[in-house]
Amino acid sequence: MIHRDNGDPEFADEGPSGGVYEWFQRGMKLLEEGSPAAAAAILERAALAEPESRSIREALARAQFNSRQYAQAAGSFRWIVDANPAEDYAYYGLGMALWRTGDVDAAQEPLAMAVAMRPDLRHYVSALRQVRATLRARGA
Repeated sequence: MIHRDNGDPEFADEGPSGGVYEWFQRGMKLLEEGSPAAAAAILERAALAEPESRSIREALARAQFNSRQYAQAAGSFRWIVDANPAEDYAYYGLGMALWRTGDVDAAQEPLAMAVAMRPDLRHYVSALRQVRATLRARGA
């Protein structure tokens, strides 16, 4: 959800000023500066304007995840996976977001895909091991 009229002139009723590229750049800067919720708001606007842009969707997914909007992040990462099944990072992000929502069982498959695509990335392997250990501990 885009928050409007919070006292910031960028969020007037007509939305942030500038075009999609400027929104993307501002969103990335906010994300890098540690303001993921603000980044998510402006990147959501950019994604609505350019719905087929994977770079905007990935930035939005990262901002949503980092601002603890895990269900929304899962949806954004799932969009990327559906659009391009060769995106290992999107599988990893989807698995991590599902895990954070508490759906550990559903997190296993996308994490396994990420590991299958990039077994050299330790954080992918570690996340999959943790999810599988949790499932074993639960008897699933």
